[in-house]
Amino acid sequence: MTVSMVCHNMTHDRKSNIKEEPSEMSLKVENLEHNMVKLTIEAGAEEFEKAMENAYRKNRGKMNIPGFRKGKAPRIMIEKMYGPEIFYEDAANEVIPAAYDRELAESDLDIVSQPKIDVVQIEKGKAFIFTAEVAVKPEVTLGEYKGLEVPKTEIVVTDEEIQAEVDKERENNSRTVDVDDRAVQNGDLIKLDFDGSVDGVPFEGGKAENYDLTVGSGSFIPGFEEQLVGVQIGQDVDVNVTFPEEYHAKELAGKEAVFKCRVNEIKVKELPEADDDFAQDVSEFDTLAEYKEDIKKKLIEKKETEAKNVKEQAAVDKAVENASMDIPEAMIDNQVRQMAEDFGRRIQSQGLSVEQYLQFTGMTTDKLLEQMRPEAEKRIKNTLTLEAVAKAENFEISDERVEEEIKKMAEMYKMEAENVRNMMGEAGIKQIRDDLAIQQAVDLLRDSAKEV
Repeated sequence: MTVSMVCHNMTHDRKSNIKEEPSEMSLKVENLEHNMVKLTIEAGAEEFEKAMENAYRKNRGKMNIPGFRKGKAPRIMIEKMYGPEIFYEDAANEVIPAAYDRELAESDLDIVSQPKIDVVQIEKGKAFIFTAEVAVKPEVTLGEYKGLEVPKTEIVVTDEEIQAEVDKERENNSRTVDVDDRAVQNGDLIKLDFDGSVDGVPFEGGKAENYDLTVGSGSFIPGFEEQLVGVQIGQDVDVNVTFPEEYHAKELAGKEAVFKCRVNEIKVKELPEADDDFAQDVSEFDTLAEYKEDIKKKLIEKKETEAKNVKEQAAVDKAVENASMDIPEAMIDNQVRQMAEDFGRRIQSQGLSVEQYLQFTGMTTDKLLEQMRPEAEKRIKNTLTLEAVAKAENFEISDERVEEEIKKMAEMYKMEAENVRNMMGEAGIKQIRDDLAIQQAVDLLRDSAKEV
């Protein structure tokens, strides 16, 4: 039989407190290979009967039984006509999550995947039995993790890098100037009318007026912008292009098109001179030399932070490489699912649906998930190794340190600390404690590493 909603509604965090007492429950645990476990859970006949009754109350309004008004037929009559099986799926979907949660709350299993459910016995008047195949957190055997050798990062700031920062600031302080005595050149800012067609037929999105374009920016189809160089203001010109084979609009991919174009305006960016006056305008310094020295100082600080992060990641990678663990595929599947959900939320915050993203990039859901898999496995290995280091070093996070973190979060979200604490609950507080212990493990690996 199909149990439609169970796996979607059951998360891998099974440590919540369950107040409701089960009628008759039992749990058998069978260890499988690669840190997979098969749980056989039995709910008593009484509990299954209650779920059957609830299923009847939920569905009786949809039942038409001769001799009874709609929704008024007794359960016994419905079961006589359709069989008790008509209520099995809804009853199972009620019993399974509750039974699963209650049994695991009493166990010491650390579940790290969604359960794969299979119903073993479902029959009116009998105990309800199902199995749940799940992954449990693997044991980690640590290798060397202190005093690891990592590549040394040299911190050097060149004159070219300093000048690039100066030029970036000049760009930020540039102004645009109208040009009317010459044709379009590469780098110009123009206002452009265009009207595109394929085989003489206009297509959607192929027409615009006074479109702002920086010539040479690569914003348009390859070959388009180059053909505007040399065009005078007010001059009509046909631009001939071929859409790329991988173009997101499939109906245009690989097609030859003609754009009738007219340049309405030409502007150029005028950058300020890099001198003492410029330094005074954009900074607190009186001279360009002082301004450049400050840029150098900030670039060194930035590179020191980057070097610290590189050293940190190298140390973690080496510790993971030295450790051994057997990660179940279901655990990786679960991590990929979480990453995909996070990715979907980020895409939506940018105004795109996942479907639109897939269409624009030519990706498929399966291909996207497959690309996430190596990163998902790496994240799991990193976390498990760092948790093992924190445990081996007996790191303990004080209540005061947790409170500091809660206050930081309260300031970030402009909330009262007490409200943040209540909102997070015990599980959230535990997560803060675990995250801080992991960060301590990262600090230990990085600070003890030797740069060679």
